[in-house]
Amino acid sequence: MGTPLRESAVRISGLELPSYILAALTATGGAIGYARTKSTPSIIAGTAVGLLYGLGGYRIDSGEAYGVELSLLASVVLGGSSFPRAIRLRKPVPIMLSLFAAYGLFTFGDAFRRTL
Repeated sequence: MGTPLRESAVRISGLELPSYILAALTATGGAIGYARTKSTPSIIAGTAVGLLYGLGGYRIDSGEAYGVELSLLASVVLGGSSFPRAIRLRKPVPIMLSLFAAYGLFTFGDAFRRTL
């Protein structure tokens, strides 16, 4: 019989790749936002959310605790900033970020629910 951490890690295996992809997309998006508009908040937010997704993916991949939770937190932060802007502005970038956040909320939220 394995440890509780290893058993829950087995049930969530495969989630490291979506976490890494979202990390790359959000960090790259923040860099592009900064390059286009010199928006410091874009680079800071994109990097921070990307780091959360990346760390979550690493912890999931390593079988460590709180990997799914970190990726879910990144999705909550991303959604909290992008959903209102997507509704208000109806522009492609906030809509795309909202779709990323919704995917993360569904994917990592479901995995978190399954580990309870």
